[in-house]
Amino acid sequence: MTDPGPPRTRTVMAVYGTRPEAIKTAPLVRALRADSRFSAPVVVTGQHGAMLDEVNRLFDIEPDLNLRIHEPGQTLVDITTRTLERLMPVLAERRPDAVLVQGDTSTTFAAALAATYAGIPVVHAEAGLRTDDLRTPFPEEVNRRLTTRLADLHLAATEAARRNLLSEGVDPGAVVVTGNSV
Repeated sequence: MTDPGPPRTRTVMAVYGTRPEAIKTAPLVRALRADSRFSAPVVVTGQHGAMLDEVNRLFDIEPDLNLRIHEPGQTLVDITTRTLERLMPVLAERRPDAVLVQGDTSTTFAAALAATYAGIPVVHAEAGLRTDDLRTPFPEEVNRRLTTRLADLHLAATEAARRNLLSEGVDPGAVVVTGNSV
């Protein structure tokens, strides 16, 4: 019998673009990086521009790549389109084992969609939050629900969030109650 050697390191690519996403994703990235089983490259879209850089410095996270999608007066369509166009080649080249997204922003949705198109599993942190009104808050509630449909693993902060996911038909085996990351 041959020795299989050390287990393969799994790459979980974190993708975020706003200051709130950075604050809530940073503890997850740091935990992944502290675990020898994982590699955790960070790709930022720059949806919030310079504000994002401040948070990354605060948490001592140097992004591996900045897609620099931020432009003055950008629309939701601009954010989504530029994220897809700039992230797809990165995913094709780097082929992570999973893509980690957080919350309910347009970056979250677009990164989940890009990963799905690339055949890469999506891990959604802060999954299952709901207002039960697609228009309030807008576009966050829409982004949450669409990301739920694309995600393979749902990290719910609360039992109530878990119940929301289950009531929407998400596989119970794909939902983990993790608590809040901050």
